[in-house]
Amino acid sequence: MGPRSRERRAGAVQSTNDSSALSKSSLAARGYVQDAFAALLVPGAARRAPLIHRGYYVRARAVRHCVRAFLERTCAPSDGPRAQILSLGAGSDSLYFRLKTAGHLARAAVWEVDFPDVAWRKAERISETLELCALTGPFQKGDPASALCLESSDYRILGLDLRQLERLDEALAAAGLDAASPTLLLAEAVLTYLEPDRAAALIAWAARRFPNAIFAIYEQMKPQDAFGQFMLQHFRQLNSPLHGLDHFPDVEAQRCRFLQAGWTACSAVDMNEFYRRFLPAEERRRMENLEPFDEFEEWHLKCAHYFILAASRGDTLSQPLLFPCSEAFPRIDPVSPSGVFPARVVTSDSQGPNLKRYGHASVLLSPDIILSAGGFGEQEGQHCRVKKLHLLSRYCDFEWKGSQIYSHGTEVQWDGRLYHTMTRLSDTQVLVLGGRLSPVSPALGFLQLHFCKSEDNSTEDLKVILTKAVLKEDSTLSCWRHSATEVSYQNQKYLFVYGGRSVVEPVLSDWHFLHIETMAWVRIPVEGEAPEARHSHSACSWQGGALIAGGLGASEEVLNSVLFLRPISCGFLWESIDIQPPITPRYSHTAHVLNGKLLLVGGVWIHSSSVPGVTVINLTTGLSSEYQIDTTHVPRPLMLHNHTSILLPEEQQLLLLGGGGNCFSFGTYFNPHTVTLDLSSLSAGQ
Repeated sequence: MGPRSRERRAGAVQSTNDSSALSKSSLAARGYVQDAFAALLVPGAARRAPLIHRGYYVRARAVRHCVRAFLERTCAPSDGPRAQILSLGAGSDSLYFRLKTAGHLARAAVWEVDFPDVAWRKAERISETLELCALTGPFQKGDPASALCLESSDYRILGLDLRQLERLDEALAAAGLDAASPTLLLAEAVLTYLEPDRAAALIAWAARRFPNAIFAIYEQMKPQDAFGQFMLQHFRQLNSPLHGLDHFPDVEAQRCRFLQAGWTACSAVDMNEFYRRFLPAEERRRMENLEPFDEFEEWHLKCAHYFILAASRGDTLSQPLLFPCSEAFPRIDPVSPSGVFPARVVTSDSQGPNLKRYGHASVLLSPDIILSAGGFGEQEGQHCRVKKLHLLSRYCDFEWKGSQIYSHGTEVQWDGRLYHTMTRLSDTQVLVLGGRLSPVSPALGFLQLHFCKSEDNSTEDLKVILTKAVLKEDSTLSCWRHSATEVSYQNQKYLFVYGGRSVVEPVLSDWHFLHIETMAWVRIPVEGEAPEARHSHSACSWQGGALIAGGLGASEEVLNSVLFLRPISCGFLWESIDIQPPITPRYSHTAHVLNGKLLLVGGVWIHSSSVPGVTVINLTTGLSSEYQIDTTHVPRPLMLHNHTSILLPEEQQLLLLGGGGNCFSFGTYFNPHTVTLDLSSLSAGQ
């Protein structure tokens, strides 16, 4: 890499500091963390989205965990050496000022290192801000030719390139850093921006230099799956590519990396595990209630792709581990795959517009026509709540073409709702229940879609009339992420509407029965122990009842229970299905029954590092098996959450429509093509 290329890369990496600093300032402004100094260290202000806040919150808490553990172990003896914190790539972070205010630097000091431009800019900012100067006490600004930008009795800022280790070593020694004193090295999203050999050299240098130290890093991982690929693409587009993830793709590889470099102990967890294990339940509840939030999939996926690691040297700091193993957050990995379902694309841009949206609903109108409506997606070059309906029509045995149409109505227009349900009443009528416009705005009212076909039954001239559904004894269903399943009782058809969430309740446990013929809500007795509240679960019809699987429960706990609402003579009975081996908890998946087997398709899970494929449960024996999805012939990453799926049992095919999400700060991803899974191997294995 030439000098100019290195300079451009360094500039891109430095720009990530500015974005991160604004996010941390927004985080504090919304009450996620207590930090009166973040806004003072960065010019300007920005209001970040709740998803960004959550991501930076768990990062801040993980780093705080490491800092507190280090100070507790090193600052207790009054006659011991002064503790040292060395923050590498510190940027505009306010750690020093927070520690000073809290009284934690009586027997400790902070050194910060970053690119010279970043370090000098921070030093200038501090010198111009009275509130910050009052905390540093008397200080000196360094000579422009020197690496030392600012120096006080317990604070040093140095402008250095971390790739120049010899100069780094000399400058730190000259700035008073004592290699023999207990030292905490911090690197938040720093090593991954260094070329692998440079990062390896830095890790090994730190192990040699500091015999009594902890090295804590916060980094990205898991580059192979769809979210990871999109994450890598984002940083490449910023001209700050992530390095080394292929060599160190998970926490175990990262642990080995540090142990092999000379660190004597090392522990690491992904951010889902950190959040569930190391934060008290009451603190999690406080954070979860700060802002309206409904992007659980992207929150959990983001946390699955970042980790916190603490490597240590020296008897004082090596035990106990900062992140010891525990059964409090069990790893529930799926069993070894029993087979593979090949995936292939069945639509193309030349055959009409593709379905690029998530949070929508889909229904099979007839064997050759699939309707999808609502959700967030692409419409006329914009990302928005989609108001056009999407029709997928089969034009030969294995190929489908898409078209988009508007619905028409004199009283009501499609409102762009997400996370609703759609139920086919006939091949010309569809009922729409629930949904939301935003996390604080439910989509009120039930809608009915009426399809007027042309004389030749072609979809070219298909007209859709949208009306408000008139339901007797209307109890407005202001929920979303619920399910609506057709069940039978006394030879009558009902919709069983279950679970979900609302503006008032983060998770619901209630259910309703809608008599389809009369469109009236009715009461039907239900016996047995009621299941725990949930949303984003799956539900499908079976033997006149409903199978409910997975979901997100209270306290945002991912569930793995499978329940059967079984018809009995006097109503229905809740039964729990015993599954062996136990399945990995999941949500935001879809489900179907094929030949007496329940198929759970895709979704999100946080108790396993693998990628959800298709879990198959034999409903007679309760035995579960796993099938991977072979995406070799799918040209783009396939994100199987917030999608819909349509089962074609005669063809042994499963169509996957839409899916994706707002992937943290990396942008929004939509699956660009409709994909089919070949399920024929499932029948062959019976």
